[in-house]
Parts: sequence; C-alpha cells; structure tokens
Amino acid sequence: MDAFLSCLDDGPTASPPRAAPPPSPALSARDLYSFICSGPLVDRIGYTKEKVADSIGRWLRCGVDVARLLRLDELQLSEAEKARVYQFYIPVFLWCEDQVIEHRAKYSEGDDIPPLVIGVSAPQGSGKTTLVFALDYLFQVAGRKSATLSIDDFYLTAKEQNELRDRYPGNALLELRGNAGSHNLQFSVETLESLMKLTKEGIKMKVPRYDKSAFGGRGDRADPSVWPEVEGPLEVVFFEGWMLGFKPLPNEVVKAVDPQLEVVNNNLEAYYDAWDRFIDSWIVIKIREPSSVYQWRLQAEIAMRADGKPGMSDEEVMDFVSRYLPAYHAYLPKLYKEGPNGSKPDHLLVIDIDEGRNPRS
Repeated sequence: MDAFLSCLDDGPTASPPRAAPPPSPALSARDLYSFICSGPLVDRIGYTKEKVADSIGRWLRCGVDVARLLRLDELQLSEAEKARVYQFYIPVFLWCEDQVIEHRAKYSEGDDIPPLVIGVSAPQGSGKTTLVFALDYLFQVAGRKSATLSIDDFYLTAKEQNELRDRYPGNALLELRGNAGSHNLQFSVETLESLMKLTKEGIKMKVPRYDKSAFGGRGDRADPSVWPEVEGPLEVVFFEGWMLGFKPLPNEVVKAVDPQLEVVNNNLEAYYDAWDRFIDSWIVIKIREPSSVYQWRLQAEIAMRADGKPGMSDEEVMDFVSRYLPAYHAYLPKLYKEGPNGSKPDHLLVIDIDEGRNPRS
C-alpha cells in the first residue's frame, strides 16, 4: 500500500485557482488515505481500510471530478470543502454505485433492466439537491446513465394550488406548496412509470421541473419547453424530497402536534403507492433539530436572489418554513426510528449531519 500511495503523491494537475476560504495544504495520496479512513461514512458503506487503499486512485479521480463540478480547486481545498468531497459525496456515490451493481446483477443477460430508483429523504436546505447534483454527475462520468427527480417537480400548478387553498380555508399547512396534498400524484406515477421503461438506447423522455421562483417565490410548474430530456438505457434515478418516506400516524398523534395536520396526515395515505413503492434503495439525511431548516432555507433563498431570480424575503421564508415544521416534528421521529416505507437494512444509508451540513459520527 505504501508504495502505491507514494507514487500518487504528486496528485492531479490543478485547475485555475479561485477565491476561497483559507486553504489546507495540497493533499498527498497518503494524507488523503488517512483523511478518508477517518470519515464517519466509511464503515457505513462497507469499506475497510484495505478496501480504501485498493481504491485510492478512484477516490482521487472522483475528488477531482466533484471539485471541478463545484468549481473548487482540488489541490487547495478548505477543511470544510475537503470533508464535503471526500467524507460525504464520494462515499455516498460509491455506496450508490454498489447498489446499482447489485440491482443489475439480479437480471439475466438480454433482459430489459429497469433503472434502480434511489430515494434521498432530507429536510429542506440540508444539501440534498447539491448531493444529488454531484451523484448524478459522478454516474455520468462513470459512463452510467442517470436521471434526477424531486418531489417538487410534482407540485400542483399555481392554479391548482390556489384551488387547494380555497378548499381548506384557514389551514396554513395547505395554503402554499409543500405538505401532503399539494402534489399531483397521478402525474408522478406516470412519470416514474415512464422512467422505468427507459431500458434501451434511443428511448427518450422529458422530465418535469418546477420553477420555485415563479409568482414571487410561490412557484409554478415550469413550461415543458425547458424540461430536461433523458435517454435510455437508464441505470439509476435519484428521487429526492423533504418528505419522502414519511408514514401516516394515528390522527390523535398528529392533532396533538398541530390540529391542521390531520388533513395532511389523511392525504399521506396515498403517497406510498405514488412514490415509495418505486424506491428500492434509500438515503436518509438525519438532522438533530428541525429548527435548523429556517437558516438553511434562508441561505437557499439568498442564493436564488443572488443568481438574479426572484425569491422570498426573509420574513416570507420564516412564514414558509413554519408551514413545514409540524410535519417534521410529527413524522421525522418515526422515519429515523424505522426507516422509510418498504426500506430494507442493506439498502438504507442513514447519514447524520451537523448544523454545517456535514456527516457526523
């Protein structure tokens, strides 16, 4: 192992530097090996120190790919950037890749193999969208076709959301998009079923997208002309959302959290058949305290406004997030204790994150 590590000490060629927090020294392969092994996810993805050593070249190549995707200088990463790349994104990618390989091994040569759907359940602002962005890119670089979906892509249109609000006057949890009941479940089933049929070259479809910036941040489904197109054969679909895997609870339990949650809880009954039944492998990002969502969501809206898109004001963010908190308080404990509906231990990766959105032991 030492001889192998020493031959990699020079590392890859650096990309042009960019303004960044105070950097750490450029990592040698030997330093990188120790840093990877100290990460909280290595054991959880089934990697021993020997397996890390045998695959260190792969870790280096993936690190370069992720750093450049995120416009980081791969040779001068800050400590936070280094942790995000080598102790979070790459371990999760390697776990996902193993899940896809296992899934495809169940089929015989010549079979039409449907893509593996990996669900990513994580609270708003916790970094799931960037994680999925990185995972999708790493699969593409590895030559494995992938697609991404969010539960946001199945929100009701702005007109339908207004109609939902009018059906439940005074219920703040259904006034805006977000909670169970504010999605077009039939549309989501049709989309997922179509993606499962992308098993051959040349078969294409457009994947829906939602525009959160429309109507001053209240959102609307994006015009189909801007939906991305994906082509088979797909190997994996990443499906992410803040409430994926939530399970209905007895009504008296949710009413004790918030009486307005009762109708949301009843709506949740239909979500397993619409979403969870398609998901074979799960990533659950676990947070300590739901109130962290306020700050994370605020950061996301600030970034949206900085990108020139209209977003919610700080006050609107506070109001918006308050409509999700009852569901977090009601459903997260059971999700963390039991896992999502239909999940199996060998196909479930739970990642505890801190307030900086990095994995913790």
